[in-house]
Amino acid sequence: MADLTLQGIRYDAKSSFLHGAADAPPAIRAILDNGSGNYFTENHHDLKSTSLEDMGDFTMTSYFDIEEITLKNIIKGVPLLTLGGDHSITYPVVKAVASLYGTLDILHIDAHTDLYDEFEGDKYSHACPFARIMEEDIVGRIVQVGIRTMNNHHKEQAEKFGVEVREMRDLRLDDLTEFDNPLYISLDMDGIDPAFAPGVSHHEPGGLTSRQVFDLINQIKSPIIGADIVEYNPNRDIHEVTGALAAKLLKELWGKMIENNQ
Repeated sequence: MADLTLQGIRYDAKSSFLHGAADAPPAIRAILDNGSGNYFTENHHDLKSTSLEDMGDFTMTSYFDIEEITLKNIIKGVPLLTLGGDHSITYPVVKAVASLYGTLDILHIDAHTDLYDEFEGDKYSHACPFARIMEEDIVGRIVQVGIRTMNNHHKEQAEKFGVEVREMRDLRLDDLTEFDNPLYISLDMDGIDPAFAPGVSHHEPGGLTSRQVFDLINQIKSPIIGADIVEYNPNRDIHEVTGALAAKLLKELWGKMIENNQ
């Protein structure tokens, strides 16, 4: 049995501002394999010695096919890492993962809460996935980290669904080490400050440093059964700086998911 399953979801039709995130999965793969780095994580895990079940990248024409594709790619007991794509993909991917594992906890790293009930007339917009997820009653606990765009509607939605919002203005991360249920991590690249990740569609200053995100991932002790990296827009990148960060985040999640599930 593989140690990790990888899939790419090439879909950004639900993006509200700019498109380009559909090109991220192959771009991240190319940077990971361009020879500039190695396959060791910061915890000294040699990823070349692990078994990866790579399902490839899927170009999606229908949003509602993402859940079905993900269900086909999940191997029970093997953590699933997904490369997006805009953040709308997280809802169908999480639904698929929860159908196998039951109640999940979610750690969501982002500049935005993505809790809109609907955005620009679309209830499945990339601004809405966590509203849809919370309506499914498949989450025990959700913690959102890096938020710096709260409005009144977000506050109402967070209170309605019992979402723990860790805004950047009073951020605390040191207690996010253990969760009661299998953990899913959703990592939006714009959660990281644009000084470190300029290749995103929505530049929101005042965000997390890349170091904070690596340390947050590596302090987690609970099993991580799913994760996604979303909203990297190669069209907006500068000398592949954001792509290199996404590739390193892929490596660190890859190693950590295997480590925590052994």
